[in-house]
Amino acid sequence: MSERPFPPVAWLSTAALAMVVAGGVVMASYAPRRPPLALPTALMVASVLSLAAAWIALSRHCPFAWGTFRRVFRWALLAYVISAGMIEFAFVRDHTRGAPLLVVSCLLVVFATSVPTTIAVTTARYADD
Repeated sequence: MSERPFPPVAWLSTAALAMVVAGGVVMASYAPRRPPLALPTALMVASVLSLAAAWIALSRHCPFAWGTFRRVFRWALLAYVISAGMIEFAFVRDHTRGAPLLVVSCLLVVFATSVPTTIAVTTARYADD
C-alpha cells in the first residue's frame, strides 16, 4: 500500500453544496421580501472556501484521470448551469434585486460547480486514463 490516499475532494465539494442549499433556503424563505444577508453571505463565503480547497487538493493529487474528469465535468456542468439559470430566473421573476440577487447568484455559481465536481471526481477516481 504505497499509494497516496485520495484527498477528500468529494466531501469538500458536497459540504460546499450543503452550505449553498442552506443559504438558498434562507434566501428563498424571504422572497419577495428583502432577506437578512449575514447568514447567506457567511454560508456563501464558507462554500467558496470549501470548493476552492477541494479544487486545490485535487490539483495536487497525482496520478489522476484528468481526461475522464474533464469529459464528465463538462456534461455535468452543462446540466447544472441550466438548472442554476432556471433558479436564477425564478428569483429575478420574484423581483429580487441588488445585494440579495448578488448573493443568490454567487450561491448558484457554487451550486453549478460543486455538483459537477463531485460527480466528475467520483467517476474519474477509479478510471484508467
